[in-house]
Amino acid sequence: MPGTPHHPPELPPIPAKRYFTIGEVSELCAVKPHVLRYWEQEFTQLKPLKRRGNRRYYQHHEVLLIRRIRGLLYDQGFTINGARSQLEDMAAVVEKTAPPSIDKPSVIAPPPGASTDRVKLRDELSEILAILKKVR
Repeated sequence: MPGTPHHPPELPPIPAKRYFTIGEVSELCAVKPHVLRYWEQEFTQLKPLKRRGNRRYYQHHEVLLIRRIRGLLYDQGFTINGARSQLEDMAAVVEKTAPPSIDKPSVIAPPPGASTDRVKLRDELSEILAILKKVR
């Protein structure tokens, strides 16, 4: 049954754009705008650009991070503190396994024969690590 914890709803693909409004991110991640604003307070890694009138503009890596946070909270049942801890643990794992000479996560080529799920997860974790490094 779609939408249950065992079968999370299918999220739409993220368009190839540089910036997304809070309304667009809300639709892409199936999370209401007020929840996104709350998560900004709880997850220091979420730092959308703010322009005139305090309008928020999210980048692609932040949309991925929001989807990851959503999955931890809604699909896997973590609390805010638990999700925060999971993100830190994931960042530590990625930091340990990522080659130190590569700055951009998108440059890392998948190993031959790697499954697309593993590659996608590694790419998402690499992007989250890049966000966490910016926060420090």
